[in-house]
Amino acid sequence: MPSSIAKPVFVVTGPSGAGKGTLIELVLPRFPELALAVSATTRAQRPGEEDGVHYWFLSPDNFEHRREAGDFLEWVDFVGNRYGTLKSEIDRLRAAGKAPLLELETEGAKRVKKRVEGAVTVFVTAPVDELERRLRERDTESSGVIDDRLAKAREQLAEAGDFDHVVENDDREHAAGVLAAIVAEHLHSPATMARP
Repeated sequence: MPSSIAKPVFVVTGPSGAGKGTLIELVLPRFPELALAVSATTRAQRPGEEDGVHYWFLSPDNFEHRREAGDFLEWVDFVGNRYGTLKSEIDRLRAAGKAPLLELETEGAKRVKKRVEGAVTVFVTAPVDELERRLRERDTESSGVIDDRLAKAREQLAEAGDFDHVVENDDREHAAGVLAAIVAEHLHSPATMARP
């Protein structure tokens, strides 16, 4: 019999290049009740990305209109673009009996932690030299943008203690196992729902 109590909202955050997306891809198939929330962004669509699958790609004007209308649970300006989570996305997933999983920048993750009762925040970290290697190998941005992301990453690494859990992603299989254990603990623990 399904529980009438809403499942927790999981938030995975950390600096660019930490491997948040990779870990999420490895963990999602292990939990049928877990579903990735699709964020909205004003950044340009990259090759291979689909609207409504990877992100909701919005024009800056459309994003601002929806922000002013109060449609976002959280939103941030990050390295020249805006990112946000639409409230309707969380409502849709919870109505389907799913536990929403959000991949957010640290500022947005902190906002969700404050606004969503029972939110579980996980900070994914990696050594700065590893972050730089991953960003440069990704080859989706200019050197100047990568430098900006690395500067931001150094600031974000200092904030790891602000979150419920920290996962060191120096070995992706091990890190995925740690993240899966965190998800399992909170999905199957009534205490999670009762947290103040």
